[in-house]
Amino acid sequence: MSEAEIALGEGHIIDEGVRLGYPVGRSIPSLRLVVGAGARLRSGTVIYLGSMIGQRLETGHNVVIREENVIGDEVCIWSNSIIDHGCRIGSRVRIHSCVYIAQWTVVEDEVFLAPGVMVANEMHPGQPWRPPWQGVTIKRGAQIGINATLLPGIVIGERALVGAGSVVTHDIPAGSVAYGNPACVRSTIEELRRAAV
Repeated sequence: MSEAEIALGEGHIIDEGVRLGYPVGRSIPSLRLVVGAGARLRSGTVIYLGSMIGQRLETGHNVVIREENVIGDEVCIWSNSIIDHGCRIGSRVRIHSCVYIAQWTVVEDEVFLAPGVMVANEMHPGQPWRPPWQGVTIKRGAQIGINATLLPGIVIGERALVGAGSVVTHDIPAGSVAYGNPACVRSTIEELRRAAV
């Protein structure tokens, strides 16, 4: 295992009670933690060793960011949210309160996740015969509504909108509006815009 190292950019504001470089409980290739310039980390934030985080990260209270994550610039993660290990998160992403992002999830640039969004990566939890875990992919500019649940392996297309309380079991095409349990495509973003005028 490599030696732990923390690189923290200039111009940061870090509250008391923030823990940078929390020990990792498994063997990973690098224990280096990089947090870019201009970070604003609020009390209760815990960031594990072994992640690369860009500039101007902002956290609410009690945010957990696990190891082996790559996170872009200008990402906001509100209070009581968890980024599990091995995720890829783009730039200008907004992750609201009480969100859980499971391992191996990909979140592209400019995505918005409303409060209570749950991202799963295991279809048959606790079963010895389960298939390999699969993260979710959320493409650029997609918006996920409050308390939506995204099941393993699905892809949310670019600029798609998933409605509040939805359970997404299949891929959602780019530019579409989907909601329900299970979520179904109901219209397109363009149709929604025209209806609002």
